[in-house]
Amino acid sequence: MSHRLLTVIALLFAGLWGAALGYLNLNGEVGLLDRMEATLADIRSLVVGAREPPPVVSIVAIDDRTAAAHGYPLDRATLARLVGAINAGKPKALALDILLVDPGAEEGDAALTAALRQGPTVIAGAATFAQSRQRVTDAPEDPLAAIPEANQLLLPLPRFAEASAVGIVNVATDRTGTPRFIPLISRSADRLDPAFPLRAASVALGADPSIERGAVMLGALRIPTDIGQRLPVTFYGGRGSIATFSAADALDGKLPAATVAGRIVVIGSTVTGGGDVFPTPFDPVMPGVEVMSTAITHLVTGDGMVRDHRMRLIDAGMAIGLTLLLVSLVAWRRSAAGYLIMVLVLVVWAMLNLSAFAHGYWLSAALPIAAALPPALMLGAAELWLDRGRARHFAEQSALLQRIEAPGLGEWLARHPNFLATPVRQNAAVIFIDLSGFTGLSETLGPVQVSEVLSGFFEIIDEEARSHGGAITSFMGDGAMILFGLPEPADDDAARAVACAVSLCERTRTWLGAHAGFAEKKIGFKVGAHCGPIVASRLGTGDRQQITAAGDTVNVGARLMEVAARNGVELALSAEIVRAAGPDSVLLRAGRMDGPLETELRGRASHIDAWLWRSRTL
Repeated sequence: MSHRLLTVIALLFAGLWGAALGYLNLNGEVGLLDRMEATLADIRSLVVGAREPPPVVSIVAIDDRTAAAHGYPLDRATLARLVGAINAGKPKALALDILLVDPGAEEGDAALTAALRQGPTVIAGAATFAQSRQRVTDAPEDPLAAIPEANQLLLPLPRFAEASAVGIVNVATDRTGTPRFIPLISRSADRLDPAFPLRAASVALGADPSIERGAVMLGALRIPTDIGQRLPVTFYGGRGSIATFSAADALDGKLPAATVAGRIVVIGSTVTGGGDVFPTPFDPVMPGVEVMSTAITHLVTGDGMVRDHRMRLIDAGMAIGLTLLLVSLVAWRRSAAGYLIMVLVLVVWAMLNLSAFAHGYWLSAALPIAAALPPALMLGAAELWLDRGRARHFAEQSALLQRIEAPGLGEWLARHPNFLATPVRQNAAVIFIDLSGFTGLSETLGPVQVSEVLSGFFEIIDEEARSHGGAITSFMGDGAMILFGLPEPADDDAARAVACAVSLCERTRTWLGAHAGFAEKKIGFKVGAHCGPIVASRLGTGDRQQITAAGDTVNVGARLMEVAARNGVELALSAEIVRAAGPDSVLLRAGRMDGPLETELRGRASHIDAWLWRSRTL
């Protein structure tokens, strides 16, 4: 495939990919992007930093001090006194973020009803849905089509609803529980209800809300909304950013008049353990009443984020444009200068996105990233593959063969480079061999002599492993582990393993005898052999990997060396490997067998049957 054809294909794919993601985002159907966008929105909020909210809303909190003095929840008579005290201060509107759905004492309910009639008040209702995420249809001619339908409404008692306006307190949160939107309109089978913040703003401004596609009108004030008539919520800072006062002070007549007069006052609970809290970028426990107050402030002052259909159209255009630009740069020149230009493009885009966010325009950060990176990376990878495919193949094979310490597997690995990339459980035979007494000798030898001695010993192991079809999976100090059954198990694994073990005994004994001084230093060796199920895998990453095996079979094989040393023989074998090797194995031809002996192994609760092998020459 030519470079030009690859570029054309990449540009077509990039354009279609960006357009598809942009279309899905226009309809709010990309849940993964929404989760990414929520995280990126939090990051941008923290970068922009906290800001001072306009002084239009005050919170009167039923806090720990109020609960200690008047109990919690407040009884209706006490709540009536609180409402009356605040209404006496002439607020623009008083909003109770409290559900009044159950009757209380008649005297208290009557007092609260009377208090609600004293001024412009709003009380809370709630909507419940059959599912946490609702599917809706978006009809251009119907501004209500994208609003999900609630299956139940929790409304205040009729006597309270007749004395006050009602607003729904639902919020739309992401998977972390952070409030992202306030649904400004709630719909049930037979009615429409404004949200609690919208009702409070409407009462305060003296203007009934009207609904348009992508906006809610409050008199002359146009509030842009996202899909489903949702208001984006961004926070001014941590809890307490909006002026908050204790309900205890209001009940005691100590609430400053300036905190009430001409303001929207919201009553809500902030008592510890009350449960009505949400995590936000600035605070992990933002009270729900402050979430509602933030939305009210956005509606009254118009300082909220603009995240509407126009913003999503810009997002879609950016997803296509940025994707095509990056793919074109990748195709244009693969050099340091080309990559620097790509980085600069991304930096400029990120700065523009952050600047728009700081000025109240919520453009998606996740969508352009998700649209641009996969096609650009795929094109870069494809070009590298086309340019260096053959060289890369041989380099990978060479590097792989150099990383794996398993003589005898080279040809197999060249044909199957992913061999043991995933651990495999299979049957195998295992041999352990180790020099005894060599550690003490090595302290008296120089490093050159130690290297020469061990090189000769390991050469014997390597030759015998190769000649019998085994694979050395590790050299351990002055010993080694050999597997039979890799790359694939065979019926004669046990027979070849015992033949290898016998040959190792014969050659190692001869090798030790050829070194003057080894006998007087009592340098010897021991061999253990066993077979059974193992777990074979690759260990290590990057430039250093090796094939190894684990499991009870490996542990038993290693412990059998101790059995050999304890009984003064060179080779100890499990009854399993002797049986699997068969009656015609080299064991009886080359030596004498004692056993089976019931043998205890270190670190193992159960015993095994072991055979002891001695050479006929001894």
